[in-house]
Amino acid sequence: MKLKIQEWLNKNLKWIILFVSIIAFLAIAQNVWNKEIMLTDIIGYKIVSNTLISDFITPIAKLITNVGGTIFLICVTIILLLTIKNKKIGLSICLNLIIITALNQLLKNILQRPRPTEFRIINESGYSFPSGHSMVSMAFYGFLIYLIYKYVQNKKIKYTLITILSILIFFIGISRIYLGVHYTSDVLGGFLISISYLIIYTRIVKKFILKNNN
Repeated sequence: MKLKIQEWLNKNLKWIILFVSIIAFLAIAQNVWNKEIMLTDIIGYKIVSNTLISDFITPIAKLITNVGGTIFLICVTIILLLTIKNKKIGLSICLNLIIITALNQLLKNILQRPRPTEFRIINESGYSFPSGHSMVSMAFYGFLIYLIYKYVQNKKIKYTLITILSILIFFIGISRIYLGVHYTSDVLGGFLISISYLIIYTRIVKKFILKNNN
């Protein structure tokens, strides 16, 4: 019985993660819709502000946040399109960036959460939830992690790149809280919806775009 449960969990793990991520995102989105500032927002900012904020960290946070910005990601996408021999892979990377950016703007305009105003290191326009940098970075770099896992044969290079990109995604989210342009729930919401999106997108891409590249 235990073996059957374990097999079922292994087989359906992606869909369990997708379901949990969507439920968690909707719970946060409901609070955002009700114009609530959540406890996680207060705690998250206090942790970041009390432990990280300094003249030394600020320029690093600005640099990290730019790595999750539109201009940088477009440049990376263009470089990958020009350098990757397999054009189907390049197309899937480009399409991923377009879809997740459009989805983020759609959600922002539906929920229309104002950005935090108490403390700002940089200026940002537009709505706050979900965080565009967090959501797009999770989807963009997360998809690169998927491609690296799938196609890079050298295990040392594979897992080094996966680790670096995973850490980068996390710190892009932290940088948005640090710089005062997003609530903690904006970042969490962006991560959660992108995790759900990635599970669906990678499955579609594998079936219809990369089906002959295994």
